[in-house]
Amino acid sequence: MTPGDLPAMLDDLEELVLCESFSADLDAVAASAEVVAALGARHLGARPETIVVDGVAHLRWSFGAPRVLLLGHHDTVWPIGSLRERPWSVTDGVARGPGVFDMKAGLVQMFHALGSLASLDGVCVLVNGDEELGSGTSRALIEQNARACSASLVLEASGNGGALKTARKGTSNYRVTAHGVAAHAGLEPEKGANAGVELAHQILAIAAMTDPTGRATTVTPTLISGGSSGNTVPALAAVTVDVRVTDQAAQDTVDAGMRALTPRLAGTRLEVTGGPNRPPMAASSSAALFSLAGRVAEELGLGPLSGVAVGGASDGNFSAGAGCPTLDGLGAVGGGAHAADEHLIVDEMPRRAALLAGLVEALLKGRT
Repeated sequence: MTPGDLPAMLDDLEELVLCESFSADLDAVAASAEVVAALGARHLGARPETIVVDGVAHLRWSFGAPRVLLLGHHDTVWPIGSLRERPWSVTDGVARGPGVFDMKAGLVQMFHALGSLASLDGVCVLVNGDEELGSGTSRALIEQNARACSASLVLEASGNGGALKTARKGTSNYRVTAHGVAAHAGLEPEKGANAGVELAHQILAIAAMTDPTGRATTVTPTLISGGSSGNTVPALAAVTVDVRVTDQAAQDTVDAGMRALTPRLAGTRLEVTGGPNRPPMAASSSAALFSLAGRVAEELGLGPLSGVAVGGASDGNFSAGAGCPTLDGLGAVGGGAHAADEHLIVDEMPRRAALLAGLVEALLKGRT
């Protein structure tokens, strides 16, 4: 059996897209988990284990002793009601709708791929419900399952042109808060300690941690807030910082730099919270799997594969960080993740499902 029934795949995809699953809405995530569980059961012949951690619903299918881990997520960044503005549609070979690319099509392709295999012995499927929030409640589950497997395949959307994702940057997130002293900005500003000015100094120091080329380490001040009124010396100001790195040493260096920030103005103090979130997924983690995927694609007549290193992180960072060889970007082909033009090239769905099925089968047979 081959996973090539496009009309059936689109029916399944429509079912998932119409069940909105905004990460921050736990009721919506729970409802989505039920829909995904039922869809998976139809294709895999078994209901998953539902694992609820801090109110977030995750799903796990296990078949025998696990050797190959497939990772996906059913939550999206789209608030409930987004379907009214971006309804499900398929026009001229392009499907649209909230989460269609990131990553509900990947789940459909995965279920169809696995459903086409003669045996699932050795397969573990983990679909979490909080990936878009950083996988805070599912990280331990991902790492636990990854340590038990010899390969991890991630159904996140592909890179440009269908490229598989062979490396991902690690991520860290910080919040730097400057504490000062409030005072009347007109009558006696000298009695204050300006948290806003202090934060400005820190923002420049933080931005200077970025690699000058902007390709390796990026340290980016993002959300900035502060002050209480237009005529008051601000007693509080804060900035959120997004960090992306290519290796663990860089992540450690930035963390040390963030912890070493010191106040510049008398009367102010700094508070630094947060830290590393996802470890880097190095190219070495995916090299053997990418090579095998290329051979499988050639055997199936799917053409040559391309790979790309990306700045965005996924749960593949966790599986790779746990020591499990990991290949990412095996999901949908399209574009516009998290954006108004999110879309999917529907003709690629059977091709990607066939590639995944061939790759899983090769790994279960011990090919390297």
